[in-house]
Amino acid sequence: MINFIVRRLIQIPLVMVVLSLLLVGITQLLTPEQRAAPYIRGDNQAARIEQIIDQRGLRDPFPVQYGRWAASAVQGDLGFSRASGKDVIDTIKERLPNTIELTLLTAIPILLLSVWLGSLSALNKDKFIDQVLRVLTILGYSLPTFVLGIVLLAIFYAYLGWLPGAGQLEVVNQFAVSDMKRYTGMLTVDALLNGRWSVAWDVVRHMILPATTLAIVSSADIIKVMRNSMLDVLSSDYIRTARAKGLTPGVVNRKHARRNALLPVITLGGLLIINLLSGSLITETIFAYPGIGQWVVQSALQIDLAGVLGFALLSALIVVVMNTLVDILYGIVDPRVRFD
Repeated sequence: MINFIVRRLIQIPLVMVVLSLLLVGITQLLTPEQRAAPYIRGDNQAARIEQIIDQRGLRDPFPVQYGRWAASAVQGDLGFSRASGKDVIDTIKERLPNTIELTLLTAIPILLLSVWLGSLSALNKDKFIDQVLRVLTILGYSLPTFVLGIVLLAIFYAYLGWLPGAGQLEVVNQFAVSDMKRYTGMLTVDALLNGRWSVAWDVVRHMILPATTLAIVSSADIIKVMRNSMLDVLSSDYIRTARAKGLTPGVVNRKHARRNALLPVITLGGLLIINLLSGSLITETIFAYPGIGQWVVQSALQIDLAGVLGFALLSALIVVVMNTLVDILYGIVDPRVRFD
């Protein structure tokens, strides 16, 4: 098992080098003038563009440009983001904890609830509860994220007034956070560690609508996959053998069926966390949530190449690391994978 994990971990830096070459190479499809233009403001733009091109070496050969970028990236310098008005690395440090916070609030309930509902649907195949869950799954699967987000905003913010519609904190608590000691960067956790219960509850209230939007849309896939996987496992020979040995239905379903049915769900769960951590662009934009997704939308609209490239690299790193963790988890659940 150790050799299996080491092989997967060695692949991470190699894959990141290849991906960085590809991502930086894509920026070369733009002309030097196009890459310099976003940094220009005011009059005499033509002269300023040439000055930026010379300063940044935008006409140098690609290996030279990539080597310069890689040397800066290794030192933690990914450039300046016009969209945030800060260095890219500082923007990531500021906004990533917010996205992680939203991911944790969303992903854990999604995975636990979806596995349970998928199993429940499979164990009650074609019964009333199965029919209801299948209809709800189809609705969640087919409903666009932006439509669901706007509907929830209209009901719970505009009409009922129960929940806040945007941001991360009420104005009154934004001042309370300024003197709060930060431990993790996640406001909920830091507020609790500082004993600021009202701040923690305020952050949770602001996350309920975006988390609910993501949960409804994302859980549909996992419920469907878990149901189908559970049905396949329940019809297998070793399940019939376990029943013939006199094992109780609870033991058969929990110990034998559900564990093997989880294999495809592990992959889908990994993809879910990747999507959430990479920034739920639409959801964070609709609810004005200050996470990674909202920042990259602003970067794209402002042609902020450094911001977009920094986000792409962060997303690539998240994908590589999560896929590695999924492979390792596969090896734990299914020992056959370790010897592939």
